[in-house]
Amino acid sequence: VQLQASGGGLVQAGGSLRLSCQFSGIAFSLYVMGWYRQAPGKQREVVAVITSRGNPNYADSVKGRFTISRDNAKNSVYLQMNSLKPEDTAVYYCNAYRLEHNYWGQGTQVTVSS
Repeated sequence: VQLQASGGGLVQAGGSLRLSCQFSGIAFSLYVMGWYRQAPGKQREVVAVITSRGNPNYADSVKGRFTISRDNAKNSVYLQMNSLKPEDTAVYYCNAYRLEHNYWGQGTQVTVSS
């Protein structure tokens, strides 16, 4: 299984970024996909998940600002992040989960300057 995340970077507060994660080696359409983040000194937390049927759920802190989506034909999951805040600064990880299978991407840094 391989997961390749991209799209992180440095952005000013109020700006936007789009994260992408492409999977190979799994039956992608059957998996729940998610984005998590970990800020320095804090535990990893869920940002957004999307079910195999395409139903999204968001952490309260990002509702209305972030949008998770998936493209099963491309084995990819995306996170559109708008109205970014300094507190969104973290390493973002993509995740694929189904039953006993749980896979993580390598993480991509998002830094939001004030």
